[in-house]
Amino acid sequence: MNGADTAWIIVATALVLFMTLPGLALFYGGLVRARNVLSVFMQCYAIACLMSILWLVVGYSIAFGPATGGYWGGLDKMFLSGVTADTVSGTIPEVLFFAFQMTFAIITPALIVGAYVERIGFAFVLAFSALWMLICYAPVVHWIWGGGFLSGDAWFGGSGVTDFAGGIVVHETAGLAAIILAIFLGPRKNQTTPPHNPGMVMIGAAMLWVGWFGFNGGSALAANGTAAMAITVTHISAAMASLTWALWEKIKFGRASLVGIVTGTIAGLASITPAAGSVGPIEAMAIGAIAGILCQESVTLIRNVFKIDDTLDVFAVHGVGGIFGTLMLAIFGHATFAAQLGGLAVVGIWTVAVTVALILILRLFIPIRVDEETEVSGLDLAVHGERAYELNS
Repeated sequence: MNGADTAWIIVATALVLFMTLPGLALFYGGLVRARNVLSVFMQCYAIACLMSILWLVVGYSIAFGPATGGYWGGLDKMFLSGVTADTVSGTIPEVLFFAFQMTFAIITPALIVGAYVERIGFAFVLAFSALWMLICYAPVVHWIWGGGFLSGDAWFGGSGVTDFAGGIVVHETAGLAAIILAIFLGPRKNQTTPPHNPGMVMIGAAMLWVGWFGFNGGSALAANGTAAMAITVTHISAAMASLTWALWEKIKFGRASLVGIVTGTIAGLASITPAAGSVGPIEAMAIGAIAGILCQESVTLIRNVFKIDDTLDVFAVHGVGGIFGTLMLAIFGHATFAAQLGGLAVVGIWTVAVTVALILILRLFIPIRVDEETEVSGLDLAVHGERAYELNS
């Protein structure tokens, strides 16, 4: 056990939880109408609580258990069986590794929230998030980070999938699940209302940016040069993508918006995530420069061409960003195209299949969408009995 590594991962764990609570909650909450902001907060907060318990009960065991075969970790580590304060994972306590990975299991289903805000049933959110994390996310973690079949030398010509902090594991899975849910839900009754609080969006995005240092830097699982470089390239990509998003917005629409520039930040962060352990600053700048434009054009394509109401652009920003960054590893020579494309395909097919199956089964028992009156009046008061603002807000 190494004291410096342990201290850094303790900090990184707090930073990644900070990304969801309150970062993501504020980012998403500011983007919706005033009558729905508390419902977004509630969804993010409840998901964080529920995923924490499920990760302890069985999620961690599925992802990082010792079972052989390469497809899941088994049930030997349910409730952290056999794990004490002195049990070591690498150079840190295993219970700390558990906690660090728990924060990833929290934010991944929480990212999906952005696709279904303002119209989904709260019970469906909880049921879907719980089952999706256990059946979709946790096995994928095992495949790539837990010694599973996508990480081994037997995968695609002797090269395992390279995904440093979650371009595939987090962003591809969440992005695909988000767009599928948006398709099943259908569009909102009113899609023209602008974000009710752009300042809140900026504050949330800034918290995500800071928290991402733990997300990417912590994925080195040590206080070393890899962690330091990961933090540096994360920042460079985020900054560059913010600028190119704003510039592209200015060229296309004649103005650069606050919501736009901070969305570019998230695009840059998502895109650098799989590559943060491999690339240098110049490569990170290139990734961010392209991501700011690519993800913005993806937003336009999904909204205006495909007419899908992925409300807060989860797939266009996180899904496209994560996939793009994963492929850039191969372009820069840090991985093989066969391994990266194969990993994206396998995880993509699994995610789509599990997400569709869960939606079809759960909606037989739980209403997926609130009634029209509740949607029009807002979910805050109708579902949770509270208002974020006074009536004249």
